[in-house]
Amino acid sequence: MTKTAPNRRRMTKAEQRAETMEQILDEAEYLFAQSGFNGVTLKDIAKRVGVHHTLLNYYFDDKKSVFDAVIARRASVTSSLRMKALDEYDKASGGKPTVEGALRAFLDTDLDLYSQGGDGWKNYGVLGAQSSNTTYGAELFDFHFDQVVLRLIGLLEKALPDCSREDLFWGYHFVTGALMLTLGRTGRIDRLSDELCKSDDFEAAKERMASFMAGGFHELCGKRKNGSDAAS
Repeated sequence: MTKTAPNRRRMTKAEQRAETMEQILDEAEYLFAQSGFNGVTLKDIAKRVGVHHTLLNYYFDDKKSVFDAVIARRASVTSSLRMKALDEYDKASGGKPTVEGALRAFLDTDLDLYSQGGDGWKNYGVLGAQSSNTTYGAELFDFHFDQVVLRLIGLLEKALPDCSREDLFWGYHFVTGALMLTLGRTGRIDRLSDELCKSDDFEAAKERMASFMAGGFHELCGKRKNGSDAAS
C-alpha cells in the first residue's frame, strides 16, 4: 500500500506576497552589498530574483524604496537587540557602568549578529559599511540608529562623568568607524598581516574591539581632565 503525501496548505495571497518580498530584499541586499546603490538597477534585482522587472513595481516605487526597505529590515533587529543589551547592562551595573561594559553591550551584541546570522547579515554588514560613508546612507542611519547610539552615550556619561560630551561623541565617532571597517570585510587586514588576521573573523574582532576603544576613551578623557586640572 502506497502512502499518500500529506496535503500542503496553500499559502494565502498575503503569505505569497510576504515570501516574494523577502526574496526581493534578500537578493537586492546581496547586489547592493556587492556593487553599491549606484551599481545596481531594478532589472539586476529582478534578474537575480528570477522575475520580470515590472513585477518589482508592484512592490516598490523605485530603486530607492527597495534600498530603504533593505536597510530598514535588519536595522530594527540590531537596534532593538542593542537597546535591550544596553538597558540590561545598565540595570546589572546598578547604574554604575564601566566604559568597556557599555561598549561590550553595544558592540558585542551587534558583532554576534553578523558572525552568527548567516550570509544575509554578512551582506547587510558590508552594505552598512558602504552606506555609512555616503550622505544618504548617513541620513538613514540617523533615522534608524540615533536612539540606540544616544543610549550608549548616556551610559558613557555615567562611566566618565568628568568627560565632556564633545569628547564622548568623538570617541563614538572613532568606535563606529572601526565597527564599519570591520563589517566591510575588505580583506585588507588579511594581506597586511600576511593572513595572521582575517577580516571575516568577527569573534577575534569582538574579543578586542571594546577593550581597545575603552582605552581610547579613558586616555582622551583623562588627558582633557588632567589638562584642565593643570590649567587651574
